[in-house]
Amino acid sequence: MSALPTSPSGRIIGFATLGVLAGTIASVSAWHFVWSRSDFVHVAHATPSWVPVSLAIFIAASVSSTVGFAFSAIAAAMIFHFVSDNVEAVQIMMVASIAIQAYSVAGMWRTISMRACAPFLIGGAATIPAGIYLLLCFRSQTYILAMGMGLALYGAYMLLRQPPSIRRGGAFTDVAIGALGGITGPLAAFPGAFVTVWCGMRGWDKVVQRSVYQPYILIIQILTLGGLSLSAGRSVINANMIAYALPAVAGAWLGLQVFQKMSDAQFRTLVNVALIVSGIALTLK
Repeated sequence: MSALPTSPSGRIIGFATLGVLAGTIASVSAWHFVWSRSDFVHVAHATPSWVPVSLAIFIAASVSSTVGFAFSAIAAAMIFHFVSDNVEAVQIMMVASIAIQAYSVAGMWRTISMRACAPFLIGGAATIPAGIYLLLCFRSQTYILAMGMGLALYGAYMLLRQPPSIRRGGAFTDVAIGALGGITGPLAAFPGAFVTVWCGMRGWDKVVQRSVYQPYILIIQILTLGGLSLSAGRSVINANMIAYALPAVAGAWLGLQVFQKMSDAQFRTLVNVALIVSGIALTLK
Protein backbone atom coordinates (compact mmCIF):
# COMPACT_ATOMS: atom_id res chain seq x y z
CA MET A 1 0.00 0.00 0.00
CA SER A 2 1.52 3.27 -1.06
CA ALA A 3 0.67 6.84 -0.16
CA LEU A 4 -2.04 8.56 -2.10
CA PRO A 5 -0.73 10.92 -4.79
CA THR A 6 -0.12 14.54 -3.88
CA SER A 7 0.01 17.72 -5.96
CA PRO A 8 1.00 21.36 -5.40
CA SER A 9 -2.60 22.13 -4.48
CA GLY A 10 -2.55 19.15 -2.14
CA ARG A 11 0.52 20.49 -0.38
CA ILE A 12 -1.16 23.86 0.01
CA ILE A 13 -4.19 22.17 1.56
CA GLY A 14 -1.89 20.21 3.85
CA PHE A 15 -0.22 23.36 5.13
CA ALA A 16 -3.62 25.01 5.44
CA THR A 17 -4.69 22.08 7.61
CA LEU A 18 -1.74 22.70 9.92
CA GLY A 19 -2.97 26.27 10.24
CA VAL A 20 -6.52 25.14 10.94
CA LEU A 21 -5.31 22.71 13.60
CA ALA A 22 -3.20 25.41 15.25
CA GLY A 23 -6.16 27.79 15.06
CA THR A 24 -8.43 25.19 16.63
CA ILE A 25 -6.00 24.68 19.50
CA ALA A 26 -5.75 28.45 20.04
CA SER A 27 -9.54 28.86 19.88
CA VAL A 28 -10.16 26.05 22.36
CA SER A 29 -7.55 27.50 24.71
CA ALA A 30 -9.11 30.97 24.45
CA TRP A 31 -12.55 29.48 25.12
CA HIS A 32 -11.33 27.52 28.12
CA PHE A 33 -9.32 30.29 29.77
CA VAL A 34 -11.13 33.49 28.71
CA TRP A 35 -14.60 33.25 27.16
CA SER A 36 -15.92 30.47 29.40
CA ARG A 37 -15.01 32.58 32.45
CA SER A 38 -16.80 35.69 31.22
CA ASP A 39 -20.41 36.77 30.88
CA PHE A 40 -20.38 35.73 27.20
CA VAL A 41 -20.79 32.10 28.23
CA HIS A 42 -24.42 32.87 29.10
CA VAL A 43 -25.05 33.69 25.44
CA ALA A 44 -23.96 30.17 24.42
CA HIS A 45 -26.05 28.61 27.16
CA ALA A 46 -29.09 30.56 25.98
CA THR A 47 -29.16 28.58 22.72
CA PRO A 48 -30.37 24.95 22.49
CA SER A 49 -27.52 22.73 23.69
CA TRP A 50 -27.56 20.52 20.58
CA VAL A 51 -26.49 23.48 18.40
CA PRO A 52 -23.08 24.22 19.99
CA VAL A 53 -22.51 20.52 20.72
CA SER A 54 -23.12 19.61 17.07
CA LEU A 55 -20.79 22.40 15.95
CA ALA A 56 -18.10 21.24 18.39
CA ILE A 57 -18.43 17.67 17.10
CA PHE A 58 -18.15 18.83 13.48
CA ILE A 59 -15.02 20.89 14.17
CA ALA A 60 -13.35 18.13 16.19
CA ALA A 61 -14.26 15.49 13.61
CA SER A 62 -12.92 17.60 10.73
CA VAL A 63 -9.58 18.19 12.43
CA SER A 64 -9.11 14.72 13.94
CA SER A 65 -10.11 12.86 10.76
CA THR A 66 -7.09 14.24 8.94
CA VAL A 67 -4.94 11.98 11.15
CA GLY A 68 -7.48 9.37 12.22
CA PHE A 69 -7.50 9.87 15.99
CA ALA A 70 -7.66 12.48 18.81
CA PHE A 71 -11.38 13.28 18.34
CA SER A 72 -12.27 12.89 22.02
CA ALA A 73 -9.34 15.01 23.16
CA ILE A 74 -10.33 17.91 20.90
CA ALA A 75 -14.09 17.57 21.37
CA ALA A 76 -13.98 17.24 25.16
CA ALA A 77 -12.39 20.67 25.57
CA MET A 78 -15.54 22.18 24.03
CA ILE A 79 -18.39 19.78 24.80
CA PHE A 80 -17.90 19.74 28.57
CA HIS A 81 -18.71 23.48 28.60
CA PHE A 82 -22.12 22.86 27.02
CA VAL A 83 -23.14 19.58 28.67
CA SER A 84 -23.24 19.75 32.48
CA ASP A 85 -23.65 15.98 32.96
CA ASN A 86 -20.21 14.39 32.48
CA VAL A 87 -21.73 10.96 31.77
CA GLU A 88 -23.95 12.40 29.05
CA ALA A 89 -20.96 14.23 27.55
CA VAL A 90 -18.96 11.00 27.38
CA GLN A 91 -21.92 9.20 25.81
CA ILE A 92 -22.21 11.87 23.12
CA MET A 93 -18.49 11.60 22.33
CA MET A 94 -18.73 7.80 22.17
CA VAL A 95 -21.52 7.96 19.61
CA ALA A 96 -19.70 10.57 17.53
CA SER A 97 -16.32 8.83 17.76
CA ILE A 98 -17.65 5.44 16.69
CA ALA A 99 -19.48 7.09 13.78
CA ILE A 100 -16.27 8.84 12.70
CA GLN A 101 -14.16 5.69 12.88
CA ALA A 102 -16.80 3.62 11.07
CA TYR A 103 -17.05 6.16 8.26
CA SER A 104 -13.26 6.44 7.96
CA VAL A 105 -12.80 2.66 7.88
CA ALA A 106 -15.51 2.38 5.22
CA GLY A 107 -13.80 5.09 3.19
CA MET A 108 -10.43 3.30 3.35
CA TRP A 109 -11.64 -0.29 3.07
CA ARG A 110 -9.62 -0.97 -0.09
CA THR A 111 -6.33 -0.40 1.75
CA ILE A 112 -7.20 -1.93 5.14
CA SER A 113 -5.32 -5.11 6.01
CA MET A 114 -7.01 -6.99 8.82
CA ARG A 115 -4.09 -9.42 8.78
CA ALA A 116 -1.72 -6.61 9.78
CA CYS A 117 -4.24 -5.29 12.31
CA ALA A 118 -5.04 -8.69 13.88
CA PRO A 119 -2.12 -8.89 16.38
CA PHE A 120 -2.96 -5.44 17.75
CA LEU A 121 -6.62 -6.42 18.08
CA ILE A 122 -5.78 -9.67 19.87
CA GLY A 123 -3.72 -7.79 22.44
CA GLY A 124 -6.28 -5.02 22.84
CA ALA A 125 -9.27 -7.32 23.23
CA ALA A 126 -7.44 -9.38 25.85
CA THR A 127 -6.73 -6.39 28.12
CA ILE A 128 -10.04 -4.50 27.84
CA PRO A 129 -11.38 -6.23 31.01
CA ALA A 130 -8.29 -5.04 32.89
CA GLY A 131 -8.87 -1.48 31.67
CA ILE A 132 -12.51 -1.58 32.75
CA TYR A 133 -11.53 -2.99 36.15
CA LEU A 134 -8.99 -0.20 36.68
CA LEU A 135 -11.57 2.39 35.62
CA LEU A 136 -14.21 1.14 38.06
CA CYS A 137 -12.00 0.30 41.03
CA PHE A 138 -9.15 2.80 41.08
CA ARG A 139 -8.56 6.50 40.64
CA SER A 140 -7.10 6.85 37.16
CA GLN A 141 -6.12 10.52 37.36
CA THR A 142 -2.44 9.88 38.09
CA TYR A 143 -2.11 7.40 35.23
CA ILE A 144 -3.96 9.70 32.80
CA LEU A 145 -1.73 12.63 33.81
CA ALA A 146 1.44 10.59 33.23
CA MET A 147 0.17 9.31 29.88
CA GLY A 148 -0.83 12.80 28.76
CA MET A 149 2.55 14.28 29.64
CA GLY A 150 4.31 11.41 27.88
CA LEU A 151 2.31 11.85 24.66
CA ALA A 152 2.79 15.64 24.64
CA LEU A 153 6.55 15.35 25.20
CA TYR A 154 6.91 12.61 22.58
CA GLY A 155 4.97 14.63 19.99
CA ALA A 156 7.03 17.74 20.70
CA TYR A 157 10.29 15.79 20.53
CA MET A 158 9.34 14.19 17.20
CA LEU A 159 8.57 17.61 15.70
CA LEU A 160 12.21 18.57 16.22
CA ARG A 161 13.97 15.48 14.86
CA GLN A 162 13.86 12.95 12.08
CA PRO A 163 11.28 10.22 12.70
CA PRO A 164 12.76 6.85 13.74
CA SER A 165 12.32 3.87 11.48
CA ILE A 166 12.06 0.52 13.26
CA ARG A 167 12.07 -2.12 10.56
CA ARG A 168 11.83 -5.09 12.89
CA GLY A 169 8.82 -5.74 15.02
CA GLY A 170 7.23 -9.14 15.19
CA ALA A 171 3.71 -10.21 16.01
CA PHE A 172 4.52 -10.48 19.73
CA THR A 173 5.48 -6.79 19.85
CA ASP A 174 2.32 -5.85 17.96
CA VAL A 175 0.22 -7.82 20.46
CA ALA A 176 1.95 -6.05 23.36
CA ILE A 177 1.37 -2.61 21.82
CA GLY A 178 -2.27 -3.49 21.17
CA ALA A 179 -2.62 -4.65 24.77
CA LEU A 180 -1.64 -1.20 26.02
CA GLY A 181 -4.45 0.28 23.94
CA GLY A 182 -6.91 -2.19 25.45
CA ILE A 183 -6.11 -0.72 28.86
CA THR A 184 -6.08 2.95 27.84
CA GLY A 185 -9.38 2.61 25.95
CA PRO A 186 -11.59 2.35 29.06
CA LEU A 187 -9.16 4.13 31.37
CA ALA A 188 -8.44 7.25 29.32
CA ALA A 189 -10.92 7.01 26.40
CA PHE A 190 -7.89 6.86 24.12
CA PRO A 191 -7.27 3.34 22.75
CA GLY A 192 -5.21 4.38 19.74
CA ALA A 193 -2.34 6.30 21.38
CA PHE A 194 0.30 3.56 21.58
CA VAL A 195 -0.67 1.89 18.29
CA THR A 196 -0.52 5.26 16.49
CA VAL A 197 2.95 6.00 17.88
CA TRP A 198 4.17 2.51 17.02
CA CYS A 199 2.87 2.68 13.44
CA GLY A 200 4.72 5.98 12.99
CA MET A 201 7.94 4.50 14.36
CA ARG A 202 7.73 1.68 11.85
CA GLY A 203 8.29 4.21 9.07
CA TRP A 204 5.09 3.27 7.22
CA ASP A 205 3.46 5.75 4.86
CA LYS A 206 0.27 7.55 5.86
CA VAL A 207 -2.11 5.09 4.20
CA VAL A 208 -0.51 2.01 5.75
CA GLN A 209 -0.52 3.62 9.20
CA ARG A 210 -4.21 4.53 9.09
CA SER A 211 -5.08 1.18 7.54
CA VAL A 212 -3.82 -0.45 10.74
CA TYR A 213 -4.76 1.86 13.59
CA GLN A 214 -8.09 3.09 12.19
CA PRO A 215 -9.87 -0.30 12.31
CA TYR A 216 -8.08 -1.07 15.58
CA ILE A 217 -9.54 2.03 17.23
CA LEU A 218 -13.03 1.31 15.87
CA ILE A 219 -13.16 -2.33 17.03
CA ILE A 220 -11.61 -1.61 20.44
CA GLN A 221 -14.09 1.22 21.00
CA ILE A 222 -17.03 -1.05 20.20
CA LEU A 223 -15.69 -3.82 22.46
CA THR A 224 -15.02 -1.32 25.25
CA LEU A 225 -18.54 0.07 24.92
CA GLY A 226 -19.96 -3.45 25.15
CA GLY A 227 -17.80 -4.24 28.17
CA LEU A 228 -18.89 -1.09 29.97
CA SER A 229 -22.53 -1.90 29.21
CA LEU A 230 -22.17 -5.37 30.73
CA SER A 231 -20.35 -3.99 33.77
CA ALA A 232 -23.00 -1.33 34.36
CA GLY A 233 -25.88 -3.71 33.65
CA ARG A 234 -27.39 -1.27 31.16
CA SER A 235 -26.61 0.46 27.88
CA VAL A 236 -24.21 3.37 28.27
CA ILE A 237 -25.56 5.10 25.16
CA ASN A 238 -28.91 6.82 24.94
CA ALA A 239 -30.70 6.15 21.65
CA ASN A 240 -31.64 9.85 21.45
CA MET A 241 -27.95 10.69 21.00
CA ILE A 242 -27.60 8.85 17.69
CA ALA A 243 -28.38 12.13 15.89
CA TYR A 244 -24.95 13.40 16.92
CA ALA A 245 -23.47 10.91 14.48
CA LEU A 246 -24.55 13.22 11.62
CA PRO A 247 -22.18 16.17 12.31
CA ALA A 248 -19.50 13.61 13.17
CA VAL A 249 -19.74 11.91 9.77
CA ALA A 250 -19.88 15.29 8.00
CA GLY A 251 -16.66 16.31 9.72
CA ALA A 252 -15.08 12.94 8.97
CA TRP A 253 -15.87 13.37 5.28
CA LEU A 254 -14.12 16.75 5.24
CA GLY A 255 -11.13 15.42 7.16
CA LEU A 256 -10.67 12.49 4.77
CA GLN A 257 -10.71 14.85 1.78
CA VAL A 258 -7.81 16.77 3.31
CA PHE A 259 -5.99 13.56 4.28
CA GLN A 260 -5.97 12.35 0.68
CA LYS A 261 -4.19 15.51 -0.46
CA MET A 262 -1.46 15.55 2.21
CA SER A 263 2.07 14.31 1.73
CA ASP A 264 3.58 11.75 4.11
CA ALA A 265 5.74 14.46 5.69
CA GLN A 266 2.73 16.66 6.34
CA PHE A 267 0.87 13.69 7.78
CA ARG A 268 3.72 12.90 10.19
CA THR A 269 3.75 16.52 11.35
CA LEU A 270 0.01 16.53 11.92
CA VAL A 271 0.19 13.25 13.86
CA ASN A 272 2.81 14.71 16.18
CA VAL A 273 0.78 17.90 16.68
CA ALA A 274 -2.30 15.77 17.40
CA LEU A 275 -0.32 13.77 19.96
CA ILE A 276 0.69 17.01 21.68
CA VAL A 277 -2.92 18.24 21.73
CA SER A 278 -4.18 14.90 23.01
CA GLY A 279 -1.53 14.76 25.70
CA ILE A 280 -2.32 18.28 26.93
CA ALA A 281 -6.04 17.50 26.91
CA LEU A 282 -5.44 14.38 29.02
CA THR A 283 -3.40 16.31 31.59
CA LEU A 284 -6.25 18.82 31.94
CA LYS A 285 -8.92 16.12 32.43
